[in-house]
Amino acid sequence: MINVIGLGYIGLPTALIFASKEIKVIGTDFNESLVDKLNEGVLTFEEKGLIELFNEAVRKGITFTSEYQKSDIYLVTVPTPYDKITKKIDPTYVISAVKSILEKCDNEAIIIIESTVSPGTIDRYIRPLLKGDEKNYKKIHLVHAPERIIPGNMIYELAHNSRTIGADSRDIGEKIGRLYKKITDGDVIITDIKTAEMTKVVENTFRAVNIAFANELAKICRYDNLNVHEIIRICNMHPRVKILNPGPGVGGHCIPVDPWFLVGDYPLLTEVISKSLEVNESMPNYVLNRITQIMKENNITDSSRVGIYGLTYKENVDDYRESPSLQLLESQSNHLGVPLKSFDPWIKYKIVENQVFDFNQFLENIDIVVVMVKHNHLLKNLDKLNDKIIFDTQNIIDDRKTYKL
Repeated sequence: MINVIGLGYIGLPTALIFASKEIKVIGTDFNESLVDKLNEGVLTFEEKGLIELFNEAVRKGITFTSEYQKSDIYLVTVPTPYDKITKKIDPTYVISAVKSILEKCDNEAIIIIESTVSPGTIDRYIRPLLKGDEKNYKKIHLVHAPERIIPGNMIYELAHNSRTIGADSRDIGEKIGRLYKKITDGDVIITDIKTAEMTKVVENTFRAVNIAFANELAKICRYDNLNVHEIIRICNMHPRVKILNPGPGVGGHCIPVDPWFLVGDYPLLTEVISKSLEVNESMPNYVLNRITQIMKENNITDSSRVGIYGLTYKENVDDYRESPSLQLLESQSNHLGVPLKSFDPWIKYKIVENQVFDFNQFLENIDIVVVMVKHNHLLKNLDKLNDKIIFDTQNIIDDRKTYKL
């Protein structure tokens, strides 16, 4: 049996896909309201294929509870934020989860940590928890199997992405490798724990640095009145060049967070990484400044005439963690500005001031639409923007009159 701890964006689909393979799974989350909803058949977020997977897992016997269960395998998928001052990982949630597991589990249990952690986190914070006192000593096996999925394509990636399994012994690593092979047709790589920790952080850092290059290039081209998208298109014709697209910032719980773990742990060795993250974090303010310039060019003095389209961190999902739009609105509020009008077809409840839930209402009484997220919804409704000034930060509208980054 597997007891999955944490039923958020990663834990829930992971629990469901294991259960769909006729493995006994119990999902645990301290949030009793969330657990109650799942037991009532109500999903807590939208994701392509999630409803079908949920129904299959329920048919196969998955259950949900707010209590930790006695199990031979535990899978931890709780959040791992970072301290914004020191840039180091905050392992509080993982530590708490492991402590609760140790109170319940038997000898020889295996604890798999899927949460993304900085290199050495398990040695520093988790392994010491296993010692206990001699009277209550249990032999527990630790494994790190970092998640590798992205909202919007989670179900497919769970079934096809390769996985890395870090373990203290080859036997335990191969045992857990066989378990993951039941849910994915991708490669399963067995290594040690610290290497597994490092690989996940490095993957997200690689992406962050490359995004920063594109974002910095956009700033250079704007300064010299060049079309960054045309330049990238031409450069990418070279067989060994693949420049990413610039954007209004970086969101989600991986790319804007995980690379800081390296900066926090290796501050004197991460100059390029640190500067790259700063470039990405500067983009919402850059967009805000561009809005001001566009308003001046069009003799618009009232910020209430500006609307922000998109509040999620990426297209066609309801996940708004670390969203560039929210960063932009927070920066604006810090300067005592009236919150810009905003709309997102994927967000069904209020998360910011001056947010509306009807697209037509959103378009009323605004002159400038700032496209922050390339939802399919917008592509289907472009005709409704014909009389608007458009600032397209995502380069999805092919119109010479449209403002770009």
